[in-house]
Amino acid sequence: MNQAVQEIITVGQLGVRFLVEGSDSGGSVSVFECYVPANSKMPAPHSHDAFEETIYGLQGATTWTIDGEPIEVGVGEAVCVPRGTIHGFENRGSEDATFLAIASPGVFGPAYFQEVGEVLAASAGGPPDLAALGEVMCRHGLTPVPPAAAMA
Repeated sequence: MNQAVQEIITVGQLGVRFLVEGSDSGGSVSVFECYVPANSKMPAPHSHDAFEETIYGLQGATTWTIDGEPIEVGVGEAVCVPRGTIHGFENRGSEDATFLAIASPGVFGPAYFQEVGEVLAASAGGPPDLAALGEVMCRHGLTPVPPAAAMA
């Protein structure tokens, strides 16, 4: 089992640190922390058919839009994102937020976030290459969704 502290992966404004990878759990679960600065959001709304994702608030609050329904997840609160459900999140507040994400089964790992981070970094602060972002997402089992459809 991997006990080493994992590196923080920069994904645009976000920071992701894996605590348990699928290979550590026999493929049953992946667990990671996600740091979300104040007034920021994830780069691409999406869905995934291969795993559920449970979110547990550690610090501050994030607002998740799940199938068009906004749900605020604060400290000690949780929400489950079922397979195939379109979702995204943002930090609408003035305080930084951190949540724990549990993906089950553990088919999702650090490589996805590293590759998305590279695509976002290549945009040098401008709009990301949506085709490249979509390609990375599809390769890792996520289905990208146009923002208007995700948040409708």
